[in-house]
Amino acid sequence: MELRQLRCFVAVAEELHFGRAAERLLLGQPAVSQQVRRLERELKVELFDRSPRYVRLTPAGERFLPAARNVLAAEDAARALAADLAAPAVLRLGTVTGLAERLDLILDTYQQRAPGVRVELHSAPVRERLARVSDGRLDAAFVRGAIAETNPDLRFLPVWEDELVLALPARHPLADRPEVDLADLADLPLRLTERANHPALVDLVTEACTRAGFRPVLGPAHGALQDTLASIGTGAPMWTVVYAANARMVNTHRVAFRRCRTPLALPTSIAVRRSAPLPRLLLETCRTTPPTWDDQDS
Repeated sequence: MELRQLRCFVAVAEELHFGRAAERLLLGQPAVSQQVRRLERELKVELFDRSPRYVRLTPAGERFLPAARNVLAAEDAARALAADLAAPAVLRLGTVTGLAERLDLILDTYQQRAPGVRVELHSAPVRERLARVSDGRLDAAFVRGAIAETNPDLRFLPVWEDELVLALPARHPLADRPEVDLADLADLPLRLTERANHPALVDLVTEACTRAGFRPVLGPAHGALQDTLASIGTGAPMWTVVYAANARMVNTHRVAFRRCRTPLALPTSIAVRRSAPLPRLLLETCRTTPPTWDDQDS
């Protein structure tokens, strides 16, 4: 009895369709059928009733399914343990701006579950981050936005979506609303970083404005977010976008943070080398849910 036979059997048992099971396993249907037949010959029982119209488990197949699942679960647990044992004493992690309390939550949870691992944080532009992961200088790195997997050495594992909120002067009439339509901002200058610094963010906002029916009036590109918020806080008519996690940490009554009626969010992934073990603990830690954004009159 081989693990691949059990994987094929479980997939067919759950899909009740050899074709769908083959797609799920990324195998050809003949190969799946062959593995199940070999398993049946070894067990000397029929595990499935097969007809041109349906596939269903026999009583023997129903009895065997929990045992097969247990074997595969034990294999997964063994692989996870092996990955943990092989984990380095230092995790070199590339970071992005705007993680705020989410990063604290990740680090605290990771430290609790892997107290023997020291986490080193490295900040760099996205291209440099990916280059460092690719050549081994980083073990993993956060990346925002849709990533074209042009680097065959890397894979990108989705972990969450970062919500963006609108920042505008607290004295502006739009600040009285709990949510703001992008179209209502058409006449206000938009302050964003240079596209080269954060193409995913700039493209997300400008494309959302286009869908709302206008091309944004771009004000001077901002460098530090703190400076941009200070400018908005003077009451001058302008706006920008801020990660919700950052907005929760800003303490000023001169800037209002409001949700966009059409939600804005950037997907965040972890970039790792394809040749490296799957960072299961880091993935589980990153999927811990942070506090949700509450509208607030800052």
